[in-house]
Amino acid sequence: MIKGLIAPLLSPFNDDLSFNKSLYYELAKELINNGCAGLAPFGTTGEALSLTLAERMSALEELIKSGINPKMIIPGTGLCNLEDTTVLSKHAVELGCAGVMTLPPFYFKGLGDEGYFDYFERLIANINNNELKIYLYHIPQVSGVGLSIDLVTKLRTTYPENVVGIKDSSGDWENTKKLFQIDGLIVYPGAELSVLESIRLGGPGCISATANINSAEISKLIDFCHGSEWEAAESAQKNVNAVRMLFQDYAPIPAQKALLAKQNNEPRWNNLRPPLIALKHNQRKVLEDNLARYGLIF
Repeated sequence: MIKGLIAPLLSPFNDDLSFNKSLYYELAKELINNGCAGLAPFGTTGEALSLTLAERMSALEELIKSGINPKMIIPGTGLCNLEDTTVLSKHAVELGCAGVMTLPPFYFKGLGDEGYFDYFERLIANINNNELKIYLYHIPQVSGVGLSIDLVTKLRTTYPENVVGIKDSSGDWENTKKLFQIDGLIVYPGAELSVLESIRLGGPGCISATANINSAEISKLIDFCHGSEWEAAESAQKNVNAVRMLFQDYAPIPAQKALLAKQNNEPRWNNLRPPLIALKHNQRKVLEDNLARYGLIF
């Protein structure tokens, strides 16, 4: 279990939209230096579905070669077809990663749990490695396919050595609370908004997109919680929530990339693969001014 804040890394691109590995490693190391306990590359925030298998595998290999401990990394591997998910997951396991974060197959909608259970069962059989640790990824508002409590329970009960946790990005706190009731399941909320409550229920921390721009304060909040400094935690929770809510009016990936571009004087951070579109200058300026009220200067 990675205890603390896990950052879903943004993916940088060159002007020709090829993947920029050097900016990627710089960001990874900066986030760890700012308090992140782990990294979750190639998720929603990392524009994973806009990357090829080869790009993801090469970037992960080089991330580890750059000095990042693989035991701090839980890469996203979930795709619609079982073969590609197997390739990415097996690759991460062989590199020694702490686990893989896997979406259910998300193209066909409105199906029952049986097919999704079969998918994960076959994935585990295909990889056939006791070191495989799957963190399910529940983000139905984006994927269009959710993971029911019954399905998660069945997967955890049937494969307790392999299905070890879940990232719940549904934003539904009632759903998250039910996940905490599944025996032995590691539950990471997909945002910092409920960190205090989740740690009180035994959670290790959270996986939050805004770790890319507010890692120090979110990490501090988590440390307060694990240290049972509840008064300080409640104050810190209010502040990080206020920052998080400022992003509600923006497309979060372009907004965070725009801030990194400004902060690092590196315009390539503004590059996004279609269909995403860069944040306009005036929009960034408004967001900057609002964030400055909470001590975040870009």
